[in-house]
Amino acid sequence: MTDYDALIETQQRKLKKAITHLEYSYKKVLKLSSNPAELDEESLEVWESFAARFSRVADIFLAQYLRAIVLKNDPGFSGSMRDFLNQGEKLGVINDAEIWLKIREIRNVTVHDYSESDLKFYFERLKKECPLLLSICFN
Repeated sequence: MTDYDALIETQQRKLKKAITHLEYSYKKVLKLSSNPAELDEESLEVWESFAARFSRVADIFLAQYLRAIVLKNDPGFSGSMRDFLNQGEKLGVINDAEIWLKIREIRNVTVHDYSESDLKFYFERLKKECPLLLSICFN
């Protein structure tokens, strides 16, 4: 039998650490252009680190923490990510499943083989949605 309380506590610790790293990177990208044509290698590296940290927080929160909360409340629950998000909304873990589905979609975007305008749009979306990840708190 799964000890959901211990699992949730572990995910909270991972999330807190990952959010701290994301916040550090977010502060750096706020000072940078989101236009890849205007960025040097060091600045691109900062953006790539920020994108990776954004993805890590989204993964831990959605695929591990939220899932553990839902399963603690209903160990037999199964379904897609959308189903878990909807259940998480019903449980009050998240406010809006659709917003978190968009976060998941952003997280799924890979930055290889994109034009500069696509990459600029991607960077801007990451920056716009990051405050939601930084606002994650635990009940």
